[in-house]
Amino acid sequence: MSSGKPQSKIQVWDPFVRFGHWAIVGAFAISYLTAEEEGDTISVFHVWGGYVIGVILVIRIVWGFVGPRYARFVDFIYRPVTVLRYLVSLVHGNAKRYVGHSPAGGVMVVALMLSLLGTISTGLIVYGAEGKGPLAQSPGLLMQQAYADNDEEYTNSRQTSSAADEEEIIEELHELLANLTLALIGLHVIGVGISSFVHKENLVRSMVTGLKRPPE
Repeated sequence: MSSGKPQSKIQVWDPFVRFGHWAIVGAFAISYLTAEEEGDTISVFHVWGGYVIGVILVIRIVWGFVGPRYARFVDFIYRPVTVLRYLVSLVHGNAKRYVGHSPAGGVMVVALMLSLLGTISTGLIVYGAEGKGPLAQSPGLLMQQAYADNDEEYTNSRQTSSAADEEEIIEELHELLANLTLALIGLHVIGVGISSFVHKENLVRSMVTGLKRPPE
């Protein structure tokens, strides 16, 4: 017989998962909104937003192996068939409730991580081509410098043109990955909204407090 008392809640999301989640949200928003160059210089807010995301992602990946139960990859990476079944049942409003990430949520976490890592990596390469950041002395830049003579103009225009084309391709890839990340975030928000409705649980608040209903 039920006592009529409300169910107590359990701690699911640890402080780092919660802080990392919202810090990445804020840093990505700042970086995306300051993506336009100021003259010939990349906005310092865009650059530092990327650095913040990169550092948090690296720590989060490590945390996915050594962190608490619900932070670990093994807790939310499922077989594709399980993910598809969950999505179908979610649409029908009878999806199984997971205390940690659902199968679809797990896929989204991995997809966002990969997309963000790609965005950060290509951004560092583009920034390095301008002689700035940790990749300022990248192989591409060193190759260009090999064709320089006493800081004068490059004598081999063919190599310079090729390097410029490569930089443009990487810059376009960087923009594409940033827009892909934004699209994934949109899908993530929609998924959180649907899951919150189906499971009658405020998942946004859970990522703030770390608390959720215990397993049913």
